[in-house]
Amino acid sequence: MLPWSAELAGRFEQPVFDSTVLRGNTLGDPHQRPVLVYLPPGYDEGSRRYPTVYVAMGYTGHLGMWFNRPPFRQPYPELLDAMFAAGDVPPAIVVFVDGWTRLGGSQYLDSPGTGQYETYLCDEIVPWIDGRYRTLADRDQRALTGKSSGGYAAMVVPMHRPDVFGALATHAGDALFDVAYRPEFAQRARQLRDLYDGSYEKFFADFESRPGQNTRVDLELLEMYGYASAYSALPDGTVQLPFNELGVVIPEIWERWLALDPVEMARQPAYGEALRSMRAVWIDAGKQDEYYLDLGATAFRQAVREAGVPDERVYFELFEGAHGGIEYRYPLAVAWLCRQLAD
Repeated sequence: MLPWSAELAGRFEQPVFDSTVLRGNTLGDPHQRPVLVYLPPGYDEGSRRYPTVYVAMGYTGHLGMWFNRPPFRQPYPELLDAMFAAGDVPPAIVVFVDGWTRLGGSQYLDSPGTGQYETYLCDEIVPWIDGRYRTLADRDQRALTGKSSGGYAAMVVPMHRPDVFGALATHAGDALFDVAYRPEFAQRARQLRDLYDGSYEKFFADFESRPGQNTRVDLELLEMYGYASAYSALPDGTVQLPFNELGVVIPEIWERWLALDPVEMARQPAYGEALRSMRAVWIDAGKQDEYYLDLGATAFRQAVREAGVPDERVYFELFEGAHGGIEYRYPLAVAWLCRQLAD
């Protein structure tokens, strides 16, 4: 395994998009965002149009991280290029989108606590890409993929917007919130109590005073607040946590979280109809996932079946692995999606 970059058969472009809907967002995050676009081998030699696969990053992920090179592993963009270069997968344009916020992420939802990231993706980025590149500009030729919070987006956004996406792939996506999130509430309440007198305001003052010196606890507290910003912010942007100072669930706020749980959503008639319209649904997770998202994947698979999605349109697998280091799974899903979209 080479420790430096590989020669690519396709190519990448990184244009910058100036978003209207992200202007003036609550967190003051940039409205100009880079977009990483992969053009497959042969794109520059003809007039062919291509299906499009969109990729959403996980929590704390931003676009500049895609080419990070861990030891003995290739980054996803190189794995993707090698897959298409082999020539046995129908080619596609792959678009890597950025949902970063100063809290670490947006869950790709529209929320007064973060910004209009679902609208940004569906109503700004997608038509912009269709106008700039030779895509097959149809929901039946467009898929959304991602891992962790990106995998959450891959489940939820197509249920919200089946007019935009007709296929999906979720890798260890946030789901089954009672199992994935709720067990953390008592620990976060204890951390806030012991370190910050129960105050997120004090936490942020401390966190922002030491840039580049983040701890595990920082990231755990930040992630919980980020989820609350996406799932349970009030119209004025006020963030409501789903638990009190004792770590006990606040039912009316927790219900707002559950309403955005992909498993619960899939059981609703409108979202079930959206799932039935999907041409392809890929669901996977590692059996040793630290956040029990293998259980979430299994629950979502069951909900997809209950919604009436035919088994032949669904790929489901629990593999040996944890939450990290699973980027080798991503091109497997893209290859399967491309073949399904080509049928």
